[in-house]
Amino acid sequence: MKRASRNKKKWKNILTYAAFVGPALLFFLVIQIVPFIMGIYYSFTSWNGVSSVAEWVGFENYIKILTTDKAFLDSFLFTTKFMVVAVIISNLIGFSLALLLNAALKSRNLLRTVFFIPNVIGGLLLGFIWQFIFVKGFASLGNLTGIPFFKMPWLGDETTAFWGIVIVFAWQISGYMMVIYIAALQGVDNSLLEAARIDGASNWTLLTRIIIPLILPAFTICLFLTISMAFKIFDLNISLTGGGPFNSTSSVAINIYQEAFQNNRYGLGTAKSILFFLVVAIFTTVQVLITKKREVEA
Repeated sequence: MKRASRNKKKWKNILTYAAFVGPALLFFLVIQIVPFIMGIYYSFTSWNGVSSVAEWVGFENYIKILTTDKAFLDSFLFTTKFMVVAVIISNLIGFSLALLLNAALKSRNLLRTVFFIPNVIGGLLLGFIWQFIFVKGFASLGNLTGIPFFKMPWLGDETTAFWGIVIVFAWQISGYMMVIYIAALQGVDNSLLEAARIDGASNWTLLTRIIIPLILPAFTICLFLTISMAFKIFDLNISLTGGGPFNSTSSVAINIYQEAFQNNRYGLGTAKSILFFLVVAIFTTVQVLITKKREVEA
């Protein structure tokens, strides 16, 4: 009887877990895992996305990408450069805002909301808004004030277009990073800071020797998020510059999109996406391992 009761309870627990986890797991398999596996298969074919037959070509797509596809290499170099600059600037702004708004300011709740709002605006909409600002708004300000900064061809030159995308990305994502940093700062024990101040520690010493080491897990999360977001940038890029001028600001995501949906080379486009996935996975894994190690050392 006891054994039968235990088995009944065990199956009841299994069914309970399945009822909660099952639907989510099913959707995850259907939406993520199955398409990913199919993508790996199609990356070894020359499928055009229309034909019912996909010709098997083996590693030909990968060899072509790594040896002769200069456009993909250029887009990868641009994306890597953008990732490095955008990650640094976004986290610096986010952390600075968090330090400012963690202080006892009367308007801090309002300011937190204001700085976070850009993150809830869709990337395409945000890109078109800033495109109007760069093209029309800055030009009008330049004519009125004569300041050279506003007269620059922000989206018409390779260098300024790059910085234009960085500015908009940082403006959008910094508020999100700010919220994570604020949550970490609020977990710091104030008694430690007060004791350090009594011992004569300066604000810089408090920041570098106490606050930052204690909130390193927040840096791990924020760096992971910003690296992955910057690598995968698409909507801001395509709405601001469309990859121009002359494909100088074309990200890897845009290159994959053009290869698959404009050139109808789904096999080649899928191979590019698989390579891109591996690169992003390597970068983020290395970053997490390094920052996690620093957490332990701290």
